[in-house]
Amino acid sequence: MPLLMHATFHAVSTSVSRLFRGVFVALLIAGAATFLSDHYGAPAMLMALLLGIALNFLSEEPQCAPGIAFASRTVLRFGVALLGLRISWQMLAGLGASSVLWIMAAVATTIAVGLLGARLLGRDWRFGMLTGGSVAICGASAAMAISAVLPRNERSDTDLSFTVMAVTLLSTIAMVIYPIFTDAADMPPADAGLFLGATIHDVAQVVGAGYTVSDETGDVATAVKLLRVACLAPVILLLGVAIGRSGQGSGQAGAPGARRPPLLPFFVLAFLLLTTLNSLVAAPPALVQFAGELSKWMLLTAVAAVGMKTSLRQLAQVGGPAVILVVAETAYLGIGFFLITA
Repeated sequence: MPLLMHATFHAVSTSVSRLFRGVFVALLIAGAATFLSDHYGAPAMLMALLLGIALNFLSEEPQCAPGIAFASRTVLRFGVALLGLRISWQMLAGLGASSVLWIMAAVATTIAVGLLGARLLGRDWRFGMLTGGSVAICGASAAMAISAVLPRNERSDTDLSFTVMAVTLLSTIAMVIYPIFTDAADMPPADAGLFLGATIHDVAQVVGAGYTVSDETGDVATAVKLLRVACLAPVILLLGVAIGRSGQGSGQAGAPGARRPPLLPFFVLAFLLLTTLNSLVAAPPALVQFAGELSKWMLLTAVAAVGMKTSLRQLAQVGGPAVILVVAETAYLGIGFFLITA
């Protein structure tokens, strides 16, 4: 028994030592991104991604590469799982049946636009699902969650970096322009809140835009946005089941001799379990706040690692059609909800 314990301890310490440098650098980048966000108002996800890309050379270093790979995949999955404590099924209650149906239809059709647009523009379904899901649900966080479920290929990290950058930039632009637009269109506060919450990608930008207009608009916008965030659970569930049934895992798609993956990865099950638990039992606010902070740091660390695995040359190769697709998805969502609220 002592020999077994010694061997186990040695294996664990060796793994920690091998991963430490890469994870530590990614965590430092997450800290720098948080500092820039807190002091200068820059989007933390975008800052983590850009700083990571600037340190791309570290992904070639044997001492850092294993930890960077670990942070970009495993840390990401734990961060996604903890998002479940931010979501409950009761989020549907206060918005009314018609708003709920419109929002759910918008999420489904925006993803469909992404899949169809990707096919028309010569990209594969993974990219359409990634961009469509991130635009439809909650921006960079949804992109990270969906990427963790999708089968991998040689473009996975580059596509994720592009998507995070694109949806964050578009969301920031919308945060500035959309409140001016709702004022010019003379929308009532509730309609303005529905429009802002249903069309801006990231939660922080929705909150900023909504309360710029009025407190009532901000309240409605936040509730609508949280409903979109709640759609992440069924989307991830259905996507995970579909990929599991197809025999593709989140590893390299089509790898010969690959073991058939489970219908749902562990982190998706954990996400759904936490969401259900949070719906049935009111979690202590301190626990929810702690889980939210931990999830934020894990996702920032993972985004930094994804950035370090992405070169600017690879990012440039994503091309104009990818930009057209993300802008088209954003325009579809914006025009659709303007017609609903007009």
